[in-house]
Amino acid sequence: MKGSDITIEGIYKSFGDFDVLKNVSLDIKKGEFFSLLGPSGCGKTTLLRIIAGFESPDEGTLQFDGVNVLPVPPNRRQVNTIFQNYALFPHLTVFENVAFPLRIKHARRGEVDSKVHDYLKLVQLEGHAQRKPNQLSGGQKQRVAIARALIREPHVLLLDEPLSALDAKLRQHMLIELDQIHDKIGITFIYVTHDQQEALSVSDRIAVLDQGNVLQVGTPHEIYESPATGFVARFIGETNLFDGRVVKVEKIDLPQTEYMAELDIAGLGKVKVTTVDEVKAGQEVSFTVRPEKIVISTEKPVTKRDDINMLQGVVDEPIYSGFQTKYYVKAVNAAAANGADANGVCAGSPLVIRVIKQHARYSDEGPDIVWRDEVYLSWSANDGYIVCIKEGA
Repeated sequence: MKGSDITIEGIYKSFGDFDVLKNVSLDIKKGEFFSLLGPSGCGKTTLLRIIAGFESPDEGTLQFDGVNVLPVPPNRRQVNTIFQNYALFPHLTVFENVAFPLRIKHARRGEVDSKVHDYLKLVQLEGHAQRKPNQLSGGQKQRVAIARALIREPHVLLLDEPLSALDAKLRQHMLIELDQIHDKIGITFIYVTHDQQEALSVSDRIAVLDQGNVLQVGTPHEIYESPATGFVARFIGETNLFDGRVVKVEKIDLPQTEYMAELDIAGLGKVKVTTVDEVKAGQEVSFTVRPEKIVISTEKPVTKRDDINMLQGVVDEPIYSGFQTKYYVKAVNAAAANGADANGVCAGSPLVIRVIKQHARYSDEGPDIVWRDEVYLSWSANDGYIVCIKEGA
């Protein structure tokens, strides 16, 4: 496996009174496609610049393959960076742009010609060698930047929102190409983005950052299906996030210990959810369920399973997108439908729940559920998730 293992421990960085990074620790594996994901201003680009050597942390350590690299200047680290604006030389041809890192090392002409040819072939630009950057599309410029960054044969490639200047379709195409290049080269990629779909599409693992803190590190599946906090649940895709109180807990005997918890959610009613974390009656929690996990129907589902949540609602707003329809459904009669106790524990203003229904079959008349329809919503207890147990609960 090529590339370098990167160990980041206890990194702090401030600019004036603003704390950009707060005790950041990460282990990035050799050859991994690792993404730093978060909103603007969360610290991800600053962390990338520290890895590159363009910034120094106030505290903490940074190691490549067990060796401290903080004293090592950027040009001596086995790292190269691709920026948002590509930073190509407009007066040089594609060939000379890619060859530039070899020229400044005074490489032999034969080596330059051979390597430039190989890397242009890698990014599928061998027929564009004599063009200038102003004669290229945005995607082609991006490929030139990738070839120039890789020709130095770095152990680590840093990518700072490299696709942000491209339109949506080209961005998706370039993502696939980036992933294929990573598979061929095999070095460590660290990818900075604020786009959740980009990170989910190509990453081996993702670190989600907010306000200088690492909130969760995991595979795309772990981050999406088992978010560690309410922020992660909201930031990664769409979700329904509600506050509730645990009223009952039952231990389930499985290969791993799980619990079936029953929650009271004001305006929604009683909801069942399975969890591997032990919770207790009376605790205040946050609960999430993804819109695509919820089944919507105009007829009441028939089921004998006791782990199915079911409630009634009215379609408040349908949004048709061709391949799917997103429904905003206002829960109705939540207390009565879900069995509130005599003290009205489930009382509260009706909540609005987002539901996504995929259109897998052809329909002449469009979606079969429309505005103001009375509907039933149902989902398995296994499809919900407790994202946080509130302090002091």
